Amino acid sequence: MESAADNHSTDSNSEADNNNNNNNMTRPISSSSSSSAVQRALLLIQSDDLDCKLQAAREIRRLTKTSQRCRRQLSEAVNPLVSMLRVRVDSPESYPQHEAALLALLNLAVKDEKNKISIVEAGALEPIISFLKSQDLNLQEYATASLLTLSASTVNKPIITASGAIPLLVQVLKHGSPQAKADAVMALSNLSTHPNNLHIILETKPIPSIVNLLKNCKKSSKTAEKCSALIESLVGFDEGRIALTSEEGGVLAVVEVLENGSLQSREHAVGALLTMCQSDRCKYREPILREGVIPGLLELTVQGTPKSQSKAQMLLQLLRESPYSRSELQPDTLENIVCNIISQIDGEDQSGKAKKMLAEMVQVSMEQSLRHLQQRALVCTPTEKLPIASCTSEVSSK
Repeated sequence: MESAADNHSTDSNSEADNNNNNNNMTRPISSSSSSSAVQRALLLIQSDDLDCKLQAAREIRRLTKTSQRCRRQLSEAVNPLVSMLRVRVDSPESYPQHEAALLALLNLAVKDEKNKISIVEAGALEPIISFLKSQDLNLQEYATASLLTLSASTVNKPIITASGAIPLLVQVLKHGSPQAKADAVMALSNLSTHPNNLHIILETKPIPSIVNLLKNCKKSSKTAEKCSALIESLVGFDEGRIALTSEEGGVLAVVEVLENGSLQSREHAVGALLTMCQSDRCKYREPILREGVIPGLLELTVQGTPKSQSKAQMLLQLLRESPYSRSELQPDTLENIVCNIISQIDGEDQSGKAKKMLAEMVQVSMEQSLRHLQQRALVCTPTEKLPIASCTSEVSSK
C-alpha cells in the first residue's frame, strides 16, 4: 500500500519521497559518504538559522529514505525536528518547515521502533494531530501517513488514542483525499487492535466511509485488506452489524472482496460474514445470500487459506435452509449443503453459476488429490532410479 508521503507506507513498503520537492535529492547514498552526511545533517539541524534547519530536515529525509543504519544514526535529530513542527502556522516559513520536518520524521520512524516511540515522547502528536484538520491537503496527507507509521508501535497506540486522533482519522476517512483516506483506514486498523479502541471507533460511525472506500479501491489491494479487517472486527458488535447491513451495498462490498481479494482479505471477508451469521442467523442469512455469496464460498473451500476454508464451510452450514444440522452420525457432505442452498436461490443465473462452481470445485479437488498422490509416489521412488535434480525440481514446483 502506498501512502501520502509519495509512495510511503508503514513498515512494509518503500519510504517517503515527495515528487514535487527536491527530486534531485533522492539519489542513492554510498556507504563512504553517508557518515559525513549524517554528521553534517546533525550539525545543521541544531542550528538557530531556519534555512539551515530546513536544509537539514530535507537531507535527513533523503538519508533515511532507504537506510536503516542512517535512521539509527540520525535518531538524535528527532527533538529538533519536532520543534520545527511547533512553528506558528500563520508564520511565512511555517509550511516549508512543517512539510520538511514531517517527511523527515516519517522516514525516521519507518521500520524503527525506537524512533517511533521517541517521536511520540518528544511531543510530536499535538502538532501532527492539528495538521489533520489543515485545509492544506498535502499537510493533511503527511500527518495521516505519520500517524499510520507511528500507530504501528504497540507502545504508541494508547497514547495516540488518548490524544483524540481516532475521530479525526475518521473525518479524514470521510472527507480526505483518496490517499489520505487509504492511510487513515490503515491507521485505524492499527489502532483497532488495542483494547477498547473498537468501541471508540464504533462511536464515530465509520462504517459508511469504510464501505465507500472498499467499493472504490482495488479488491486485491492493501487498502481492501485493511478495510476488510476493520469490518470483521466491527461486526463483532451489534452496532457494527446493523451499520453494515443498513449501508447500501455494504454486504455486497464484503462479498466482492471474498471473491476477488487477496488471500488475507478474503479471510477477513468470510470471517465478517460468518460472525454476522453466527450472531443472528435468522436476521443475516437472507442479506448475505441475496448478494450471491455462494460461488465465492465454494471457491474458498478449495483455494482459500486453511482458516478461510474452515470459515467458508461453517458459513455454508449456516446458510442452509434448516438451522439444525443432522446428527454427528449422519453429517452433511459439502455437496448436500450446497445443493440445499442452491435449491432456494431465486434466478437461474445465480443457481447455474453456483452449480457450475460446485462442479469445478469437485474437479479441482480431484486434481489436487491426484497431484498429491503423484508427489508421494515420486518421493517414495528409490533415488538411484531418479536423478536428484529431477526429484528436487518436481517437489519444489508443486
